[in-house]
Amino acid sequence: MRRLVALFVFALLGAALYGVSGSTSGIVVNSQTLSANTFETELSAISHNNTLQCFVTALSPTSYAPGAGGYSIKASGAAAWANLRVEGLAIHQYVATTLKYRPSAHDLALAESSLVGEMTAQASANSINCPGTATQAVAAMPSEMRTAEILAQADSLYLVKKIKTTIPLTTASMESYYAQHTSDYDTLCVSVALVLPSSVTAFAQGEAAGLNVATLVRKYSQDPTSAAKGGAVGCFSPSSTSYASVRADVTSLPLNTFATTPNYISNNGQTFALYVAATKRTTTPFSAAAATVLADLQSLNASSANKIKNDLLHAAAVHVDPAFGRWGLNTTGPTVFASATPAASDVTGSKKLSTTAATYK
Repeated sequence: MRRLVALFVFALLGAALYGVSGSTSGIVVNSQTLSANTFETELSAISHNNTLQCFVTALSPTSYAPGAGGYSIKASGAAAWANLRVEGLAIHQYVATTLKYRPSAHDLALAESSLVGEMTAQASANSINCPGTATQAVAAMPSEMRTAEILAQADSLYLVKKIKTTIPLTTASMESYYAQHTSDYDTLCVSVALVLPSSVTAFAQGEAAGLNVATLVRKYSQDPTSAAKGGAVGCFSPSSTSYASVRADVTSLPLNTFATTPNYISNNGQTFALYVAATKRTTTPFSAAAATVLADLQSLNASSANKIKNDLLHAAAVHVDPAFGRWGLNTTGPTVFASATPAASDVTGSKKLSTTAATYK
């Protein structure tokens, strides 16, 4: 489930309500059933409690605002919550039946603390100022929803430990990974060239002919500030907010070499080809690279978790009440799609209904 993935990236596992009273089996995953009434109660709580809605939105960015009716929720929110609930049920069944896991009271206490921590961290990461606290958001959940979410967190924490490719997020593991990938955390000094699309071929030919970075920039770059310095825009350490994108642009290139294929950007309504070259690499000590190492390990672990989640969902027999969403397959795996709803203009108004009814009196 997404919380399984989110344990590494602070994204919440959730679910939501769509405002249609349904059958007793709103969602069925293999032999587990979540009643429509329970699901609707959860959705109503999310859409009508500002604190809970804010933290759920921070963790799973979707609109959970009320829909057209007083106790409804938008179709996108209902589908998002249904998807998270399906994932949670699939993982719970796997760890309970295959791994024989039964969380202890201590496990559940840790899971609740972990859930609150994820909600708090994700709200901060997304610069969302929620009314109240994550602890209050969890407390605002209906009791059955709160129990289910804490259990889902405990199940995910346990399953994560069982994934063979998971790298423990300990200082020792991080230092070991850093030692094996030290060059991935070099401080990078870079130069850039902002080139008109009409000059891209000439730029490439100039580099192939042996022109150095500074010469190419001064000849072709449309950015006068950096061009005056031969394209130099500074050095980026792993602690820089731009480091990830800079590293991605130059990681496979030798020093003082522009990529053959540039990125294209738009600036003031005009398109430019952006070339980036690393001109210097300096080893960064682990202490300065630790935060980036942690983020990389979180990403690697999230990929492993996502594969496990998709494997479980592919194997699961899932039924979702059409009022809440439509179970199907997209490019990333099985998921719940939002139900299609008619536009207001396609619905007969009350005056027309009254007129029609009068005809048959």
